[in-house]
Amino acid sequence: AALKEKRSKAYEDFEAVARDLISRGVTSPAKLGCQGGSNGGLLTGNMLARPTAGSTLFGAIVCQVPLLDMRRFHKLLAGASWMGEYGDPDTDDWSFLQRYSPYHNLDEATAYPPILVTTSTRDDRVHPGHARKLVSKLLDLGKGPSTFYYENIEGGHGGAANNKQRAFMSTLAYSFLEQTLASKNRGE
Repeated sequence: AALKEKRSKAYEDFEAVARDLISRGVTSPAKLGCQGGSNGGLLTGNMLARPTAGSTLFGAIVCQVPLLDMRRFHKLLAGASWMGEYGDPDTDDWSFLQRYSPYHNLDEATAYPPILVTTSTRDDRVHPGHARKLVSKLLDLGKGPSTFYYENIEGGHGGAANNKQRAFMSTLAYSFLEQTLASKNRGE
């Protein structure tokens, strides 16, 4: 299982599927997007921050209600209950946690694909601070033109309080993917 020090295996596997789709000619990086929320937000955050993924594999990323700061996750909301899965960053576990902490693996020199990060102010599972910090760091690194953020002030960990908001959040994500990926592929 992809737990604790073996967690990176989940990201390697996801990358392998993307590489296979590209190598077989099913798609290209400019046409491939990924979307995930919560633990899937950690996955898509890694697809942004890992040097072997990012813009080499994806034309757009949607990262929803994400877990992104693996140094402090256990201090916020339900985070302490996840240490059995991820590890304890206050111990030697930090040596492997930092390898898949998207917040800690961003750098100025990397060209990242466009990303939409969404969260909910009232998320009671993954603190919205994870999303806010990642977006703030991307902006500080000069990645503003390709960084998009939306925070719903209602809802919970699902990102929406009712069906109307869920429909809006889905439309927001799919519109971002369609507009971003289509704009890269005009003329093909």
